[in-house]
Amino acid sequence: MNAVLLEDIVCCTQEEIYFTQKMLLPIQWVRKIYYLILAIIGVPVNLVSILILSRGKCSLSTCTTRYLVAMATADLLVIITEVILNRINDYYFPLNFLKITTVCSVRYVLLRIATDCSVWFTVAFTFDRFVAICCQKLKSKYCTKRTAAVVLAIIGILFTVKNIPIYFRFKPRWIIDNVPFICSNKLSYFTDPVWIGFRIFEKVLTPLIPFALILLLNLLTVRHILVTSRVREQLRGQSMGDNHSDPEMESRRKSMILLFSISGSFILLWFVYVLYFFDVNDLLDADSSYIFRNIAYMLRNLSCCTNTLIYVLTQSKFREQLTNMVKYPVTSIIKLINKQHI
Repeated sequence: MNAVLLEDIVCCTQEEIYFTQKMLLPIQWVRKIYYLILAIIGVPVNLVSILILSRGKCSLSTCTTRYLVAMATADLLVIITEVILNRINDYYFPLNFLKITTVCSVRYVLLRIATDCSVWFTVAFTFDRFVAICCQKLKSKYCTKRTAAVVLAIIGILFTVKNIPIYFRFKPRWIIDNVPFICSNKLSYFTDPVWIGFRIFEKVLTPLIPFALILLLNLLTVRHILVTSRVREQLRGQSMGDNHSDPEMESRRKSMILLFSISGSFILLWFVYVLYFFDVNDLLDADSSYIFRNIAYMLRNLSCCTNTLIYVLTQSKFREQLTNMVKYPVTSIIKLINKQHI
């Protein structure tokens, strides 16, 4: 018997089940292969990011480094809880101890905590860069490693507390040898006003508010940059000529590239998922809606693997550290062989 994903709603009639299985078999195979590849790539790339960034040798400020390490850690936890323990476990291991209702409920709580933290750490990073670029008076007080640590801790604690009620939303779908298996939503989750309010609160908190905040902060940052760039170019043109470089603008440019790359990746990969939250898929037929929903989750989960690529493309020091990390085992083996020959 095939296990059902925590987000899935089971079809009601045998005819619907047969039609769905017949028509949607390709997307089912695609997602099985997709999530396996995502896990194989996602775990090492996030571990590499954590290791390299934690060393503090990428010419980034300490507060920026803390945000990026936290984002990589949260992304790694999403890969573990969502991709490995949820998706791959459901696709390849139909019935095991992870499907016991109590365990299933706990891992879904952990999944939601990891997802919320991943999203809101990105918001916190975006706001930090907005302050650094646009609010020079506030920069020295806010953009510090202590503030970063406090902000990240508050986000982690708040979303841990916020997701505890999710544990109580499930009931067993099956009882096998007196052991409850599979998480199934209680009827009250869809009918009780408290649960309905909680579901709306969840949707607004993640991803709608973060999506809007990241868009707004980036637009304000772009606006500020355009204004200040014109002023600085005019001043430097009058005093020094147009051929001189501006160290401050160069520093800001690097910070902007990192900010816009991370924010842009988030917006693009979460866009379809946001549309899904606005029930855009209701305009589609049943099969297209199912495919749309799967694509939305696939792109959302892909966002947990893209930041390392962004660092490689935009940060020369990160590339240098990555190259050294790759070379180290090879050079160590060569030295060991040379010693043995001597």
